[in-house]
Amino acid sequence: MSHAGAPVGGLLVLVDPVARRLDGESVRIAKDVLSAGAAAKICLPDSQEEFARALARRGHRQPVIVGDDRALVRAVGLLYRERGLGDGAVSLIPVGQVGSLGLARTLGVPLSAVAAARSVLDGAVRTRDLLVDDSDGVVLGDLRIPPVRAAARSSGPSVWSAYRSLVRTLVPPGARVGHRLRVEADGQLLVDVDRVLEDLRVVPASSSGGVAEVTVRLAGGPSLRVKAASVTVSGSDFRYRADALVAGPVRRRTWTLLPGAWSLTLPR
Repeated sequence: MSHAGAPVGGLLVLVDPVARRLDGESVRIAKDVLSAGAAAKICLPDSQEEFARALARRGHRQPVIVGDDRALVRAVGLLYRERGLGDGAVSLIPVGQVGSLGLARTLGVPLSAVAAARSVLDGAVRTRDLLVDDSDGVVLGDLRIPPVRAAARSSGPSVWSAYRSLVRTLVPPGARVGHRLRVEADGQLLVDVDRVLEDLRVVPASSSGGVAEVTVRLAGGPSLRVKAASVTVSGSDFRYRADALVAGPVRRRTWTLLPGAWSLTLPR
């Protein structure tokens, strides 16, 4: 579903502090284009707390996030938790390092500040599915439980760092360390702890139908691919990557697909 993306109540332009620090010129361009085409309130929060307060006080303004993938996920998560995703579309003007804009690219948002700002003003609103977990976390594009070695690229608490160091000591360099986890899709068992899970990936299906695409890769075996409305993972402590964020460790987590739960402004 899509319709005109022209804002009716004006824009709330939330500029992520990291974006201001990394690329002030792109931020300036985005503000100029948006202010020239619509009534725009520009907010420059200095912290995540200020970011959340400004978003909560948006009124009837359409939120426009100027920042990277993390800033978009943060905004959608806040709106979901306050039950505000149905109020209107969210827009993104990607500003950040190239490696922090993978989700924006996947969602179809232009990576040029000018093109993205113009799509806010005259683009189309497209509804998208959302994965939510039982702790109110959100996934916009990609959920992964990768091998421990792959997850080790992300920073984490000291306990997790110590565990990674132990793995490096016991496992030959380059080896892929899997997990002993139980994975269920819509209540049906896919894999139990007696098998080594190398990788789990869950993404909203391209032609939704209210389900997500679940891919399970087992050590020494073929990949399993199913479609499901919910996925539950349990077992020993594990971490997972939800879009650009690494979370955990947890022993159990359930993700449920919400069809058409949020909307994003994209080019026509």
